[in-house]
Amino acid sequence: MEARAIARHIRIAPRKVRLVIDTIRGKNVEEALNILRHLPQRSAPVVEKLLQSAIANAEQKEVSDVERLHVKEVFVDAGPTLKRFIPRAMGRATPLRKRTSHITIVVSE
Repeated sequence: MEARAIARHIRIAPRKVRLVIDTIRGKNVEEALNILRHLPQRSAPVVEKLLQSAIANAEQKEVSDVERLHVKEVFVDAGPTLKRFIPRAMGRATPLRKRTSHITIVVSE
């Protein structure tokens, strides 16, 4: 039995989130939560909250043993990019792309 949680439109670039999710891929849920609590990256609390949501979804589906859960699959897709402009010298402007992420976590026994 597997459970899934998805966070969409997170205002952190996918490239930065991938650094965090690569550390928990394939790990036990308890171990993954401990790793996420001690990471300094800005996306770590977001991924931790999403992992807790996936665990709660597994409990809701009445998984036999929550302690046996592990992170089966975790990936990040690019969300919509916010396009802004920043003023530069001599009256010019340069584009600024504020990237967003869609994060998916799948846990299973």
